[in-house]
Amino acid sequence: MIVDCAIYRDGRRTEGPEDFSDALDECRTGRSSGDAFVWVGLYEPTEKEFERVTEEFGLHPLAVEDALNAHQRPKLEVYDDSLFVVLKPVGYEPKADIVSSGEIMVFIGDSFVVTVRHGLEAPLAAVRHRLEAEPEMLRHGPTAVLYSIADAIVDHYVEVADELGTDLEELEAEVFSPSGGGSRHTASRIYTFKRQILEFRRATGPLAAPLGRLSGTGLFGARVPFVHEKAEPFFRDVSDHLTRVNESVEGLDRLVSDVLSAHLAQMSVRQNDDMRKISAFAAMAAIPTMVAGIYGMNFDHMPELRWAWSYPALIVAMAVVEVLLYRMFKRRGWL
Repeated sequence: MIVDCAIYRDGRRTEGPEDFSDALDECRTGRSSGDAFVWVGLYEPTEKEFERVTEEFGLHPLAVEDALNAHQRPKLEVYDDSLFVVLKPVGYEPKADIVSSGEIMVFIGDSFVVTVRHGLEAPLAAVRHRLEAEPEMLRHGPTAVLYSIADAIVDHYVEVADELGTDLEELEAEVFSPSGGGSRHTASRIYTFKRQILEFRRATGPLAAPLGRLSGTGLFGARVPFVHEKAEPFFRDVSDHLTRVNESVEGLDRLVSDVLSAHLAQMSVRQNDDMRKISAFAAMAAIPTMVAGIYGMNFDHMPELRWAWSYPALIVAMAVVEVLLYRMFKRRGWL
């Protein structure tokens, strides 16, 4: 459905035709100032709802298909009449250790911006309100809209990366604590956390190439159409922030793998300790079991069978052997 449709002249929202096709015609015919453009925002449109938008703005059918189906990687596509950019905003719920992502598709062309939002993790409303409060920025047209959306998404990436780092420190402290590291749920928590980092990485990693092209540092340094050349330094700033985020995500991923390996090593050491303790106790139990088994065989002729002190002497002998075995296993660290 259409969430918002507005004409912006000289960086300010103005009254205009309610129909976006008439609004686009007004922006292009010269009846308004030269920097006017129309911004149409949609939320999870159906094919029928998006059909008219496609016809009026001349959107490429391949880009339209991607915008309707969602589940796209971050990318940038250049067509004859428009520029198509896919961004993936993310959100993080620290209590549940869950990274959720949405999708924002941005079409930029001659005097128009069309944004298509999928999912709940999208800062479009906040970006529109902030731009409307900064007419100097909005005066630069569709390029300012694309930059502001990308900047807001990448800035939130930084916040999510910091939250993931904080939670990973807590998880690491739990793994190496004397009591928490042996929990049966620790390994599953670490693996779940690694999956969330992977989900985050799917949003941040592929975005590096599109931002590189927008900042003029992409393939052969070629300029991207429909993007003002003076905006390249701003996109380079966003690209720098994204690079730091990607480096942080790579570090988190390696650290989680190391924590998981350390946890598995700890579990292996604990199992070895348990096996040594079981073996030690089994050896200690074998001595009285063997003696009792021999003297329980009901033979008439056995050593010291009819001696009055044989029973207490046998008990004392078994106790002495048990103490000697216990001290030996204790010195070797088995108990």
